Amino acid sequence: MALVDLSKQVALGIDIGGTNTKFGLVNHRGDILDKGVIKTDQYEKVEDYIDELYKTIQPLIKKHCKTANLEGIGVGAPNANFYRGTIEHAPNLRWKGVIPFAELMTKKFGVPCKMTNDANAAALGEMLFGAARGMKNFIMITLGTGVGSGIIANGQLIYGSDGFAGELGHTIVKPNGRKHWSTGSEGSLEAYASATGIAITAKKFRAEFPESMLNQYKEEEINSKTVFECAKKGDPTAIEVFRYTGQKLGEALANFVMFSSPEAILLFGGVIKAGDFLLKPTKLHMERNLLPIFRGKVKLVCSELDEADAAILGASALVWES
Repeated sequence: MALVDLSKQVALGIDIGGTNTKFGLVNHRGDILDKGVIKTDQYEKVEDYIDELYKTIQPLIKKHCKTANLEGIGVGAPNANFYRGTIEHAPNLRWKGVIPFAELMTKKFGVPCKMTNDANAAALGEMLFGAARGMKNFIMITLGTGVGSGIIANGQLIYGSDGFAGELGHTIVKPNGRKHWSTGSEGSLEAYASATGIAITAKKFRAEFPESMLNQYKEEEINSKTVFECAKKGDPTAIEVFRYTGQKLGEALANFVMFSSPEAILLFGGVIKAGDFLLKPTKLHMERNLLPIFRGKVKLVCSELDEADAAILGASALVWES
C-alpha cells in the first residue's frame, strides 16, 4: 500500500455566512496558505454564487497547487446536511429549499466536497488543529449571535440519523421561559447565552436598576460588548448580567456532561471575551448541577484557534478527517 505524502496535499475550507463567505487553502498542519472573501447575499441563484467562488479561488489554487494537489473541499454552512451534502431550508440564505451544494461544487471544482454546519466544523477544527488535539470525547459550544454545538464521542462527530444532531443551543433550559426571536420556542439556551440573549438580559436588568452604567447607552447600543465594558468598570448590574448568563449556561452544560461524559467542553466565539465574568459562574453552576460521579472531571476550555480563521480551518478539517 503506497504512503500518501500529506505535504503535497491542500484542502479548500469554505465558511458560508448569510452576508459573507470566507475561504482559504489549508495544508495538513493547519496552516492557511491563502484566503479571501466574497459576498454571499449578492447571488440570487446558487449557481451564480458558485461560479463567482470558482473564479475568485482558481488563481489561488493555481498559485499554491503547482507542487501540491487540491485534495478536496470542506464547507461549513447553515442547515448543512453531512450525509446528503445539501443545504436545507437555511433561513439566512437567499437560496431556498434543498440545495445539492456539495454535488454542484464537485461538478465545478472537480474534487470531492464535504459539508456540515459551522459548529460541527468548529469541533473538527479544534480536534485537528486546536485545544482538543488528542481528545476523543468533548463538546464544542459556539457562543456568538446564536449558540451552536458539535459533539465528539469516541473520536467521532455525532451527526445523528439525519445529519442534524447536536443542536444543543435549542435545548430548553427554562420551561416556559424567554421566547426565541426566530424559532418561537420558549426558554432555549440560545435565548439566554448568545450575544443576542445577553443584550436582552441587559436591557431587562438595566430597566430595574436606573443607577446602572448600562443606562448611559441608547437601546440599540446595548450588546455583549457594552455589557463587558461596564462590567470591567465594576458596574454591579453588568456583572449580574454575566452571572445570570453563566448560571443558565452552566446548568445546560451540566445536562450535556451527563449525556455524553466528555473530558472537556470547549467554548468559542465573541461572547467568551467576557472572561471570568462569564466563565466563573458557568463553571460553578455546571459543577453544582452534576451528579457526584461527574464532578471535577470535565475541563472548561476556551478555543485556541484564531477567531478570524477558525471557520476556514474547521471547514478544511472535513477533508483531513477522512
